[in-house]
Parts: sequence; structure tokens; C-alpha cells
Amino acid sequence: MHKIGLIDYGMGNIHSVIKSLESLGEEILLIKNSYQSKHCKALILPGVGAFDPAMINLKDKDLIIDIQNWISTGKSFLGICLGLQLLFESSDEGTLSGLGIIKGQIKKIPQIVDQRSPHVGWCNLNQTKSNTLIRDGELNNWVYFVHSYHAVPKDLNIIAANVNYGSEKLTAIIESGNLLACQFHPEKSGKTGDKFLRRWLKNIQ
Repeated sequence: MHKIGLIDYGMGNIHSVIKSLESLGEEILLIKNSYQSKHCKALILPGVGAFDPAMINLKDKDLIIDIQNWISTGKSFLGICLGLQLLFESSDEGTLSGLGIIKGQIKKIPQIVDQRSPHVGWCNLNQTKSNTLIRDGELNNWVYFVHSYHAVPKDLNIIAANVNYGSEKLTAIIESGNLLACQFHPEKSGKTGDKFLRRWLKNIQ
């Protein structure tokens, strides 16, 4: 039986993601080396923490090439929070290169009067293009964020949703083919997060 692979590299919010997926009836396999993913139908890269230590951990576990190959071959992949940021070429948070799967950089969220920094709390998503998580015309998609850096892809067309941050718009969802990534935490976003995870899972059946 194929499983959902959850990449365990020492920096993920592993337990809350497992709990959310198991509540939706999925069987989870923790991926700790490059050989285990062959048993999976999709991979998830979660993440809480800093950019450089995360890349070091992925390298130490020999997972970088495996992730790059997985996505390049068209298999379903979901990045969550730091797991979204690691897909980019680089980050203001560190000096190491990212996975380089998405062209662009992770930038420090600007200081804006009357806006909390880090960006923490619930925000309603603004749909920017048709995507697999948000239905056209759907309202009240409130999700939970915790981050100090935001994604700035070179190709703005891959941004599927953003959120308001004062006069700025912060990237919330990226979708490009088999690759989906969320800056927010679906596993901490209540019924809306469950809805999004269920829709992602439906697309990989």
C-alpha cells in the first residue's frame, strides 16, 4: 500500500502534520533517508525553524537530490511554511543555497507601521488564480501564519493566493504543476486547513 511520505529532517512540525493527515484517513511514512520515498505516492516537506540549519539537515540525510528528482519527475509534492521557503534559490535568513526548484528568493518581511513582525496570526486568503485548494468565489478561507520571511518568485504567475500585510501582499500559496506549497500551516488552520489537505489528497489519488 502506498503512503504519504512526510520528510523528517529534524526541523518539521511532524506530530501536528501526522495528526491532521491521520484524521483524514491517510497512512503516513516518515522519510528519513533517500530510499524510503519509493513506497510513497506523495511527499510533504514541513518545516519550523531557520533556513540554513534546514538545508544542512537535508544535506546530512542525503535528501536534497531525492526531493529535486521527485518533483522533476512530476510526482505530487507539498511544502509547508519553511518547507515552501526551502524550495527557492536563496533566503535573506541565511547564506546557503536552497533547493533551487523555484526561481526566486525568500525576503525579510518589511517593517510596516501597525503590522506585527514576525507575521503571526490568522489571515484570509486572497485568491490570485484558479488553483486546487481554493474554489472560485469561495469566501472566508482563514488560515494560520507564523513567519518572518516571505517568498518572492521570479514567475509571479505561480502565486495562487496571497494575504494582505499593510500595503504589501505576502505570498501564501504557490502552485506549479505537481508542486504545491503553503506559507501558512494547514495543520494548524482548523477546518479550513483540513479542507485544503483533503483537496490536495484528492488530487493525488
